[in-house]
Amino acid sequence: MKIAVAGTGYVGLSLAVLLSQHNEVTAVDIVKEKVDLINSRKSPIQDKEIEEFLSEKTLSLTATTDAAKAYSDADFIIISTPTNYDSGKNYFDTSSVEAVLELVKKHGTEKAVVVIKSTIPVGYTESIVQKYPELNIIFAPEFLREGHALYDNLYPSRIVVGCPAGRDDLSQQAETFAELLKQGAAKKDIPILFTHSTEAEAIKLFANTYLALRVSYFNELDTYAETRGLSTRQIIEGVCLDPRIRDGYNNPSFGYGGYCLPKDTKQLLANYSNIPQDLMSAIVASNSTRKDYIARQILARKPETVGIYRLTMKANSDNFRQSSIQDVMKHLRGEGVNVIIYEPSLSAAEFEKFTVCNDFERFKKESDIIVANRYNADLSDVKDKVYTRDLFSRD
Repeated sequence: MKIAVAGTGYVGLSLAVLLSQHNEVTAVDIVKEKVDLINSRKSPIQDKEIEEFLSEKTLSLTATTDAAKAYSDADFIIISTPTNYDSGKNYFDTSSVEAVLELVKKHGTEKAVVVIKSTIPVGYTESIVQKYPELNIIFAPEFLREGHALYDNLYPSRIVVGCPAGRDDLSQQAETFAELLKQGAAKKDIPILFTHSTEAEAIKLFANTYLALRVSYFNELDTYAETRGLSTRQIIEGVCLDPRIRDGYNNPSFGYGGYCLPKDTKQLLANYSNIPQDLMSAIVASNSTRKDYIARQILARKPETVGIYRLTMKANSDNFRQSSIQDVMKHLRGEGVNVIIYEPSLSAAEFEKFTVCNDFERFKKESDIIVANRYNADLSDVKDKVYTRDLFSRD
Protein backbone atom coordinates (compact mmCIF):
# COMPACT_ATOMS: atom_id res chain seq x y z
CA MET A 1 0.00 0.00 0.00
CA LYS A 2 1.00 3.61 -0.53
CA ILE A 3 0.19 5.58 2.61
CA ALA A 4 0.52 9.29 3.35
CA VAL A 5 0.49 10.52 6.95
CA ALA A 6 -0.31 14.18 7.61
CA GLY A 7 1.41 15.35 10.79
CA THR A 8 4.50 13.95 12.54
CA GLY A 9 3.64 14.32 16.20
CA TYR A 10 3.27 11.32 18.51
CA VAL A 11 0.32 9.91 16.60
CA GLY A 12 1.47 10.57 13.05
CA LEU A 13 5.11 9.58 13.41
CA SER A 14 4.36 6.41 15.37
CA LEU A 15 1.85 5.36 12.70
CA ALA A 16 4.26 6.24 9.89
CA VAL A 17 6.99 4.12 11.45
CA LEU A 18 4.61 1.24 12.23
CA LEU A 19 3.11 1.10 8.74
CA SER A 20 6.41 1.60 6.89
CA GLN A 21 7.55 -1.84 8.00
CA HIS A 22 5.33 -3.34 5.28
CA ASN A 23 4.11 -0.38 3.18
CA GLU A 24 5.45 2.63 1.30
CA VAL A 25 4.82 5.55 3.67
CA THR A 26 5.27 9.29 3.16
CA ALA A 27 5.11 11.45 6.28
CA VAL A 28 4.01 15.03 5.65
CA ASP A 29 4.82 18.00 7.86
CA ILE A 30 5.01 21.76 7.38
CA VAL A 31 8.16 22.01 9.53
CA LYS A 32 11.22 21.35 7.38
CA GLU A 33 13.46 20.68 10.37
CA LYS A 34 11.26 17.75 11.44
CA VAL A 35 11.19 16.40 7.90
CA ASP A 36 14.99 16.56 7.66
CA LEU A 37 15.40 14.76 10.98
CA ILE A 38 13.08 11.92 9.93
CA ASN A 39 14.88 11.53 6.60
CA SER A 40 18.15 11.36 8.56
CA ARG A 41 16.52 8.57 10.62
CA LYS A 42 16.36 10.69 13.76
CA SER A 43 13.21 11.25 15.77
CA PRO A 44 11.99 14.82 16.33
CA ILE A 45 10.09 13.63 19.42
CA GLN A 46 11.11 11.69 22.52
CA ASP A 47 9.94 8.11 22.07
CA LYS A 48 12.29 5.20 22.74
CA GLU A 49 10.76 2.78 20.24
CA ILE A 50 10.49 5.37 17.47
CA GLU A 51 14.14 6.28 17.96
CA GLU A 52 15.16 2.62 17.84
CA PHE A 53 13.07 1.76 14.77
CA LEU A 54 14.33 4.78 12.82
CA SER A 55 17.97 3.99 13.53
CA GLU A 56 17.88 0.18 13.42
CA LYS A 57 15.00 -1.06 11.23
CA THR A 58 14.60 -1.19 7.47
CA LEU A 59 11.64 1.09 6.84
CA SER A 60 10.06 2.31 3.61
CA LEU A 61 9.59 5.79 5.06
CA THR A 62 10.15 9.20 3.50
CA ALA A 63 9.24 12.58 4.96
CA THR A 64 8.33 15.63 2.92
CA THR A 65 6.80 19.09 3.04
CA ASP A 66 5.24 18.49 -0.39
CA ALA A 67 1.72 17.44 0.62
CA ALA A 68 0.32 17.54 -2.91
CA LYS A 69 2.83 14.99 -4.15
CA ALA A 70 2.33 12.73 -1.13
CA TYR A 71 -1.45 12.64 -1.52
CA SER A 72 -1.52 12.30 -5.30
CA ASP A 73 -1.09 8.52 -5.46
CA ALA A 74 -1.84 7.39 -1.90
CA ASP A 75 -4.19 4.50 -1.16
CA PHE A 76 -4.69 5.73 2.41
CA ILE A 77 -4.22 9.26 3.72
CA ILE A 78 -4.03 9.43 7.51
CA ILE A 79 -4.77 12.77 9.16
CA SER A 80 -3.02 13.12 12.51
CA THR A 81 -2.79 16.89 12.83
CA PRO A 82 -3.38 18.64 16.19
CA THR A 83 -6.90 19.72 17.16
CA ASN A 84 -6.59 22.04 20.13
CA TYR A 85 -9.59 22.99 22.22
CA ASP A 86 -10.78 26.55 21.55
CA SER A 87 -12.22 27.85 24.82
CA GLY A 88 -13.77 30.82 23.01
CA LYS A 89 -15.74 28.62 20.62
CA ASN A 90 -16.21 25.88 23.24
CA TYR A 91 -15.16 23.42 20.53
CA PHE A 92 -12.13 21.70 19.05
CA ASP A 93 -10.29 23.75 16.45
CA THR A 94 -10.51 21.32 13.54
CA SER A 95 -9.09 23.71 10.95
CA SER A 96 -5.91 21.62 10.54
CA VAL A 97 -8.03 18.58 9.60
CA GLU A 98 -10.02 20.58 7.08
CA ALA A 99 -6.84 22.04 5.59
CA VAL A 100 -5.66 18.50 4.82
CA LEU A 101 -9.08 17.55 3.43
CA GLU A 102 -8.92 20.51 1.06
CA LEU A 103 -5.54 19.33 -0.22
CA VAL A 104 -6.80 15.76 -0.59
CA LYS A 105 -9.82 17.05 -2.51
CA LYS A 106 -7.49 18.91 -4.84
CA HIS A 107 -4.66 16.40 -5.22
CA GLY A 108 -5.92 13.00 -4.08
CA THR A 109 -7.39 10.29 -6.28
CA GLU A 110 -10.86 8.77 -6.16
CA LYS A 111 -9.46 5.55 -4.70
CA ALA A 112 -7.88 7.28 -1.69
CA VAL A 113 -9.37 6.53 1.72
CA VAL A 114 -8.97 9.32 4.26
CA VAL A 115 -8.53 8.11 7.84
CA ILE A 116 -8.99 10.80 10.47
CA LYS A 117 -6.82 9.99 13.48
CA SER A 118 -6.95 13.47 15.00
CA THR A 119 -9.23 13.73 18.03
CA ILE A 120 -12.49 15.38 16.98
CA PRO A 121 -15.90 16.24 18.47
CA VAL A 122 -18.65 13.65 18.55
CA GLY A 123 -20.53 13.90 15.24
CA TYR A 124 -17.72 15.63 13.36
CA THR A 125 -17.10 12.91 10.76
CA GLU A 126 -20.76 12.83 9.78
CA SER A 127 -20.74 16.59 9.27
CA ILE A 128 -17.49 16.63 7.31
CA VAL A 129 -18.73 13.85 5.01
CA GLN A 130 -21.58 16.16 4.02
CA LYS A 131 -19.05 18.88 3.21
CA TYR A 132 -16.78 16.57 1.20
CA PRO A 133 -19.12 13.97 -0.37
CA GLU A 134 -16.54 13.14 -3.02
CA LEU A 135 -14.03 11.88 -0.40
CA ASN A 136 -13.95 8.48 1.28
CA ILE A 137 -13.62 9.41 4.98
CA ILE A 138 -13.46 7.10 7.99
CA PHE A 139 -12.44 7.72 11.59
CA ALA A 140 -10.10 5.61 13.72
CA PRO A 141 -9.35 6.90 17.24
CA GLU A 142 -5.89 6.53 18.71
CA PHE A 143 -5.16 5.33 22.24
CA LEU A 144 -1.51 6.24 22.67
CA ARG A 145 0.64 7.43 25.55
CA GLU A 146 3.12 10.24 25.06
CA GLY A 147 6.65 8.84 24.97
CA HIS A 148 5.27 5.33 24.30
CA ALA A 149 3.30 5.96 21.11
CA LEU A 150 5.01 3.38 18.91
CA TYR A 151 4.99 0.81 21.70
CA ASP A 152 1.24 1.29 22.04
CA ASN A 153 0.86 0.79 18.28
CA LEU A 154 2.98 -2.36 18.45
CA TYR A 155 0.97 -3.67 21.41
CA PRO A 156 -2.44 -2.02 21.04
CA SER A 157 -5.18 -2.50 23.63
CA ARG A 158 -7.72 -2.40 20.78
CA ILE A 159 -8.25 -1.16 17.24
CA VAL A 160 -11.43 0.84 16.58
CA VAL A 161 -12.51 1.98 13.10
CA GLY A 162 -15.72 3.88 12.37
CA CYS A 163 -17.53 4.44 9.07
CA PRO A 164 -20.10 7.21 8.53
CA ALA A 165 -23.72 6.08 8.59
CA GLY A 166 -24.96 5.23 5.11
CA ARG A 167 -21.46 4.53 3.80
CA ASP A 168 -21.47 0.75 3.97
CA ASP A 169 -19.34 0.85 0.83
CA LEU A 170 -16.44 1.87 3.06
CA SER A 171 -16.66 -1.19 5.32
CA GLN A 172 -14.10 -3.11 3.27
CA GLN A 173 -11.65 -0.19 3.38
CA ALA A 174 -12.17 0.05 7.14
CA GLU A 175 -11.32 -3.64 7.48
CA THR A 176 -8.26 -3.18 5.27
CA PHE A 177 -7.01 -0.30 7.41
CA ALA A 178 -7.49 -2.33 10.59
CA GLU A 179 -5.50 -5.17 9.00
CA LEU A 180 -2.68 -2.75 8.13
CA LEU A 181 -2.44 -1.73 11.78
CA LYS A 182 -2.58 -5.37 12.84
CA GLN A 183 0.08 -6.31 10.29
CA GLY A 184 2.55 -3.81 11.75
CA ALA A 185 1.88 -4.75 15.37
CA ALA A 186 3.96 -7.19 17.40
CA LYS A 187 0.92 -8.25 19.44
CA LYS A 188 -1.11 -10.96 17.73
CA ASP A 189 -4.41 -11.18 19.61
CA ILE A 190 -5.80 -7.67 19.16
CA PRO A 191 -9.47 -6.84 19.79
CA ILE A 192 -10.89 -5.07 16.71
CA LEU A 193 -14.15 -3.14 16.83
CA PHE A 194 -15.97 -1.71 13.81
CA THR A 195 -18.57 0.96 14.57
CA HIS A 196 -20.21 4.01 13.06
CA SER A 197 -17.90 7.00 13.07
CA THR A 198 -19.91 8.91 15.69
CA GLU A 199 -19.68 6.03 18.15
CA ALA A 200 -15.94 5.78 17.48
CA GLU A 201 -15.56 9.49 18.26
CA ALA A 202 -17.47 9.00 21.51
CA ILE A 203 -15.29 6.00 22.45
CA LYS A 204 -12.20 8.18 22.23
CA LEU A 205 -13.55 11.07 24.31
CA PHE A 206 -15.21 8.89 26.95
CA ALA A 207 -12.06 6.76 27.33
CA ASN A 208 -9.83 9.78 27.93
CA THR A 209 -12.37 11.41 30.22
CA TYR A 210 -12.47 8.25 32.32
CA LEU A 211 -8.68 8.37 32.62
CA ALA A 212 -8.93 12.02 33.66
CA LEU A 213 -11.56 10.99 36.22
CA ARG A 214 -9.20 8.42 37.67
CA VAL A 215 -6.31 10.89 37.85
CA SER A 216 -8.59 13.43 39.54
CA TYR A 217 -9.93 10.84 41.98
CA PHE A 218 -6.51 9.87 43.29
CA ASN A 219 -5.40 13.51 43.35
CA GLU A 220 -8.38 14.38 45.53
CA LEU A 221 -7.63 11.37 47.72
CA ASP A 222 -4.10 12.76 48.09
CA THR A 223 -5.44 16.24 48.92
CA TYR A 224 -7.52 14.73 51.73
CA ALA A 225 -4.68 12.62 53.10
CA GLU A 226 -2.09 15.41 52.98
CA THR A 227 -4.47 17.85 54.66
CA ARG A 228 -5.26 15.35 57.44
CA GLY A 229 -1.66 14.21 57.89
CA LEU A 230 -2.41 10.69 56.63
CA SER A 231 -0.31 8.38 54.45
CA THR A 232 -1.59 8.76 50.92
CA ARG A 233 0.52 5.83 49.80
CA GLN A 234 -0.98 3.41 52.31
CA ILE A 235 -4.52 4.48 51.43
CA ILE A 236 -3.92 4.14 47.67
CA GLU A 237 -2.24 0.76 48.07
CA GLY A 238 -5.14 -0.52 50.16
CA VAL A 239 -7.78 0.85 47.79
CA CYS A 240 -6.07 -0.56 44.72
CA LEU A 241 -5.81 -4.07 46.11
CA ASP A 242 -9.48 -4.31 45.20
CA PRO A 243 -9.42 -6.29 41.90
CA ARG A 244 -12.22 -4.07 40.57
CA ILE A 245 -10.03 -0.97 41.01
CA ARG A 246 -6.48 -2.28 40.57
CA ASP A 247 -3.22 -0.45 40.13
CA GLY A 248 -2.46 2.16 37.47
CA TYR A 249 -3.24 5.83 36.98
CA ASN A 250 -3.12 6.22 40.75
CA ASN A 251 0.13 8.11 41.36
CA PRO A 252 -0.76 11.61 42.64
CA SER A 253 0.28 14.56 40.52
CA PHE A 254 -0.31 18.29 40.21
CA GLY A 255 -3.20 17.57 37.83
CA TYR A 256 -3.73 16.00 34.43
CA GLY A 257 -2.20 17.76 31.44
CA GLY A 258 -0.57 17.16 28.08
CA TYR A 259 -1.91 16.76 24.57
CA CYS A 260 -5.11 14.89 25.25
CA LEU A 261 -6.83 14.89 28.63
CA PRO A 262 -7.41 18.64 29.16
CA LYS A 263 -8.85 19.24 25.71
CA ASP A 264 -10.74 15.95 25.44
CA THR A 265 -12.54 16.39 28.76
CA LYS A 266 -13.58 19.93 27.83
CA GLN A 267 -14.76 18.81 24.40
CA LEU A 268 -16.83 15.97 25.86
CA LEU A 269 -18.34 18.43 28.34
CA ALA A 270 -19.20 20.72 25.41
CA ASN A 271 -20.86 17.77 23.67
CA TYR A 272 -23.07 17.43 26.75
CA SER A 273 -24.77 20.76 26.03
CA ASN A 274 -28.46 20.44 27.01
CA ILE A 275 -27.87 16.88 28.31
CA PRO A 276 -28.20 16.30 32.08
CA GLN A 277 -24.86 15.58 33.77
CA ASP A 278 -22.84 16.34 36.89
CA LEU A 279 -19.76 14.15 36.60
CA MET A 280 -18.28 15.62 33.40
CA SER A 281 -18.32 19.14 34.85
CA ALA A 282 -16.79 17.86 38.06
CA ILE A 283 -13.89 16.19 36.24
CA VAL A 284 -12.95 19.45 34.51
CA ALA A 285 -13.42 21.51 37.68
CA SER A 286 -11.46 19.05 39.82
CA ASN A 287 -8.30 19.64 37.79
CA SER A 288 -8.42 23.38 38.45
CA THR A 289 -9.12 22.78 42.13
CA ARG A 290 -6.11 20.50 42.41
CA LYS A 291 -3.73 23.02 40.84
CA ASP A 292 -4.99 25.77 43.15
CA TYR A 293 -4.47 23.47 46.13
CA ILE A 294 -0.90 22.65 45.09
CA ALA A 295 -0.11 26.37 44.74
CA ARG A 296 -1.50 27.06 48.23
CA GLN A 297 0.62 24.26 49.72
CA ILE A 298 3.73 25.83 48.20
CA LEU A 299 2.79 29.35 49.29
CA ALA A 300 2.23 28.12 52.85
CA ARG A 301 6.00 27.57 53.11
CA LYS A 302 6.53 31.29 52.39
CA PRO A 303 9.30 30.91 49.77
CA GLU A 304 10.92 33.88 48.08
CA THR A 305 12.09 31.87 45.09
CA VAL A 306 10.42 28.69 43.83
CA GLY A 307 12.34 26.44 41.47
CA ILE A 308 10.32 24.41 38.98
CA TYR A 309 12.07 21.14 38.18
CA ARG A 310 11.00 20.31 34.63
CA LEU A 311 7.93 21.55 32.78
CA THR A 312 7.25 18.15 31.26
CA MET A 313 3.92 16.61 32.15
CA LYS A 314 5.31 13.23 33.15
CA ALA A 315 8.41 11.09 33.18
CA ASN A 316 9.99 10.03 29.87
CA SER A 317 8.24 12.74 27.88
CA ASP A 318 9.45 15.90 26.19
CA ASN A 319 5.98 17.40 26.02
CA PHE A 320 4.93 20.19 28.35
CA ARG A 321 1.95 21.53 26.44
CA GLN A 322 -0.73 22.33 29.03
CA SER A 323 1.32 20.64 31.76
CA SER A 324 -0.37 21.29 35.10
CA ILE A 325 2.72 22.90 36.61
CA GLN A 326 2.33 25.92 34.31
CA ASP A 327 -0.93 26.97 35.96
CA VAL A 328 0.69 26.49 39.36
CA MET A 329 3.54 28.76 38.27
CA LYS A 330 1.12 31.49 37.18
CA HIS A 331 -0.66 31.29 40.52
CA LEU A 332 2.65 31.67 42.36
CA ARG A 333 3.69 34.64 40.24
CA GLY A 334 0.32 36.26 40.93
CA GLU A 335 1.18 36.08 44.62
CA GLY A 336 4.49 37.87 44.05
CA VAL A 337 6.75 34.82 44.30
CA ASN A 338 9.86 34.66 42.12
CA VAL A 339 9.75 31.53 39.94
CA ILE A 340 12.69 30.01 38.08
CA ILE A 341 12.65 26.97 35.78
CA TYR A 342 15.05 24.12 35.20
CA GLU A 343 14.13 22.60 31.85
CA PRO A 344 17.04 21.23 29.76
CA SER A 345 14.88 21.00 26.62
CA LEU A 346 14.60 24.80 26.59
CA SER A 347 17.48 26.84 25.16
CA ALA A 348 15.87 30.26 25.60
CA ALA A 349 16.54 32.37 28.68
CA GLU A 350 12.81 32.81 29.33
CA PHE A 351 9.62 30.80 29.06
CA GLU A 352 6.30 32.66 29.29
CA LYS A 353 8.21 35.49 31.02
CA PHE A 354 9.61 33.08 33.64
CA THR A 355 13.41 32.86 34.00
CA VAL A 356 14.99 29.64 32.74
CA CYS A 357 18.03 28.55 34.75
CA ASN A 358 19.65 25.46 33.24
CA ASP A 359 22.74 25.66 35.43
CA PHE A 360 21.51 22.87 37.68
CA GLU A 361 23.78 23.66 40.65
CA ARG A 362 22.79 27.33 40.56
CA PHE A 363 19.13 26.35 40.20
CA LYS A 364 19.26 24.18 43.31
CA LYS A 365 21.12 26.82 45.29
CA GLU A 366 18.82 29.74 44.39
CA SER A 367 15.56 27.85 44.99
CA ASP A 368 14.02 27.98 48.46
CA ILE A 369 11.62 25.23 47.37
CA ILE A 370 12.01 22.93 44.38
CA VAL A 371 8.66 21.85 42.94
CA ALA A 372 8.72 18.57 41.01
CA ASN A 373 5.63 16.98 39.53
CA ARG A 374 7.77 13.87 39.07
CA TYR A 375 10.74 13.24 41.35
CA ASN A 376 14.18 12.41 40.01
CA ALA A 377 17.28 11.09 41.76
CA ASP A 378 19.14 14.19 40.52
CA LEU A 379 17.41 16.01 43.38
CA SER A 380 18.58 13.63 46.12
CA ASP A 381 21.14 16.06 47.55
CA VAL A 382 18.43 18.73 48.05
CA LYS A 383 15.60 16.38 48.95
CA ASP A 384 14.67 18.53 51.96
CA LYS A 385 13.84 21.37 49.55
CA VAL A 386 11.66 19.31 47.21
CA TYR A 387 7.87 19.50 47.16
CA THR A 388 6.31 16.68 45.13
CA ARG A 389 3.28 14.42 45.32
CA ASP A 390 5.04 11.68 43.33
CA LEU A 391 4.73 8.66 45.64
CA PHE A 392 5.52 5.77 43.33
CA SER A 393 8.27 7.24 41.11
CA ARG A 394 6.33 6.57 37.92
CA ASP A 395 3.66 8.20 35.80
